[in-house]
Amino acid sequence: MITPNILALVLAGGEGTRLHPLTQHRSKPSVPFGGRFRIVDFVLSNLVNSKIFSIYLLVQYKSQSLIEHIRRSWLLAPIFPEQFIAVVPPQMREGPEWFQGTADAVYQNLGLIEKRSPDLVVIFGADHIYRMDVRQMVNFHLHSHADVSIAALPVPIGEASAFGIIDADEDGSVRSFREKPTDPSPMAGDPTRAFASMGNYIFTTDVLIKALREGHRLGERDFGKDLLPRLIQTQRVFAYDFCGNRIPGIRASEEPAYWRDVGTIDAYFAAHQDLLGAEPKLDLFNPKWRIGSSNYQGPSPKFFHAELDNSIISAGGLIKGARIRNSIVRREVFMEEDVELDECIIMDYAVLRKGARLRRTIVDRYNTIEAGDRLGYDADADRRRFTVTDSGIVVVPRGQGMDIRAEERTGLKGH
Repeated sequence: MITPNILALVLAGGEGTRLHPLTQHRSKPSVPFGGRFRIVDFVLSNLVNSKIFSIYLLVQYKSQSLIEHIRRSWLLAPIFPEQFIAVVPPQMREGPEWFQGTADAVYQNLGLIEKRSPDLVVIFGADHIYRMDVRQMVNFHLHSHADVSIAALPVPIGEASAFGIIDADEDGSVRSFREKPTDPSPMAGDPTRAFASMGNYIFTTDVLIKALREGHRLGERDFGKDLLPRLIQTQRVFAYDFCGNRIPGIRASEEPAYWRDVGTIDAYFAAHQDLLGAEPKLDLFNPKWRIGSSNYQGPSPKFFHAELDNSIISAGGLIKGARIRNSIVRREVFMEEDVELDECIIMDYAVLRKGARLRRTIVDRYNTIEAGDRLGYDADADRRRFTVTDSGIVVVPRGQGMDIRAEERTGLKGH
């Protein structure tokens, strides 16, 4: 089979209101994840590992942090013009409006598609944590003679109303698509689950262009709500079962088709816990399928009389006499003596002073947690100061600061 020419469009404009306050100053794809990544790194890594190198990243809300991250972290080979990751803000060629939906975002950039004349257009979201060999989905699209392919996976029926729900035949041919239905239809033979769209699509180019122009004429804005239900009536639309996708280097203990929508604080927190343990559900150490991110050049972390258990500690930190359990600590964090962390996420350039106690707490970057402070122990007291989820996770919003080592920023160097 002839290898098709593929162009990828990554929809990275998500506002991420349910992740507030982590999205107070940044878009959802730019939110940090794990020890050194951002959410957007996962979709970009999937594409690059799948040898798809022509990528436009469509941005919108609070995009500066994301733009800077792409500039520093995702430079492909500049001598090959077909290898690029280019950030594209709203061009407003049709008027003074930002992107009005997923389909509208692509419609506003039809010129980029026509200029490159690909055989297939891959349209993926930038909001999820997962690993996927996109070429396997491309092969499914070609073998099915599909005009449109939708990546999908089973989800519990109780959670299905948050997704686009697909009714498909055994060969994947889609009979219907409903966006976030209040009464989701269960999968055939399994009343406990529904077949949900992952928001990742492959289009044959001429079908996409025609559908977007017709959709614009009809006032359609979104793939899930508008275009896909209409295309099912006239085109060959297939569902690709993500559960069959296999990544090289996966360990036997991992969840083979791991995919998480980290759209809420609770889901974001739970996905971090999936990284921990002797046999994590998602092991990010996989030399055969690397997750790319910033080329940070700082030193290794330093520890003095610290106690660590089941935790990830990133580069550049200085940990003095702290006790850290079931936690993820990002780069250049400074901890003084007698700090205790239990199930926490501490982001870059934070300072935790002597005797601070944190439990089930997310601390965004540039913060200083003062000596003796207690977070995660008294929900009412925490709510008076910070965001606290129904499950009791405390979120400290981003502080003021610069990307310099925390001990230098706070005058603690040499202590």
